[in-house]
Amino acid sequence: MKQAPVFSVIVVCLNPGNKLQITLDSITSQTYADYEVIIKDGLSSDGTIESWEKSNQDARIKVYKEKDSGIYDAMNQAVAKAQGRFVYFLNCGDVLRDENVLARIHSAIEDSKDNFKDKTKDKTKDNPGLTILYGDILEMLTGEQVTSNPRLDRFGLYRNVPCHQACFYERELLSRHPFMLQYRVRADYEQFLWCALEEKAHLSYTALTVACYEGGGFSESKANRRLSDKEHKEIAGKYMSRGEILQYQIILWLTLAPIRSKMAQNKKTAALYNRIKKIIYNKR
Repeated sequence: MKQAPVFSVIVVCLNPGNKLQITLDSITSQTYADYEVIIKDGLSSDGTIESWEKSNQDARIKVYKEKDSGIYDAMNQAVAKAQGRFVYFLNCGDVLRDENVLARIHSAIEDSKDNFKDKTKDKTKDNPGLTILYGDILEMLTGEQVTSNPRLDRFGLYRNVPCHQACFYERELLSRHPFMLQYRVRADYEQFLWCALEEKAHLSYTALTVACYEGGGFSESKANRRLSDKEHKEIAGKYMSRGEILQYQIILWLTLAPIRSKMAQNKKTAALYNRIKKIIYNKR
């Protein structure tokens, strides 16, 4: 019986054009080869998938064409097909930072074997179960590295969580609690909070730039920012008390969070902002 791969790299798409090949090239060029690729296509009509299938000779890449209700539904469908121990989502247009990313992530797993054992039977606060391993990303819009918070305490989880292009989830976490489809732009935030605060997953940071993130996605459009804020409020309220949230809101207001967000999104100020953030994280 064939052993399951270490990684399942999931690429969801709909009429992807040449972005699909760009993303796949960054995966198939990896020096670490124990992975599968799950392409979940939402019934594209541009001919990209059919054209690519004719030339594909890599048995590790599997294509599933099925109708879905959006990106999170597509991600759930893909997880159901995945066999790897760790699941990683890479959007069309995004690429792995270099050809050694999976090798380095695998080394991080091997170096932390005790943290990656399934301890769910006797799980306690000091004995966490399943793991999310996460790193940093490089944002293509600003050309800057975005450093993830290496210490995700409850305040860190309230503020934000690493984007899914930075995260490697043990597959069982996604199987136990799929993305909730009532959240159109923040389902990944809800899923991460469930993993961290309900499942008590082990959150392990590695100072590795995992992917180059295209940005400008569905959740980042102006039309959806208000919805994003609404969903963030609702989701945080599921896992945190009103008093806790109020405390975090006051801290964000006192530390000029709206101004800092604008700095992070501006090409002229993003470099300075990310340098300062990295210094603060390193001190913590």
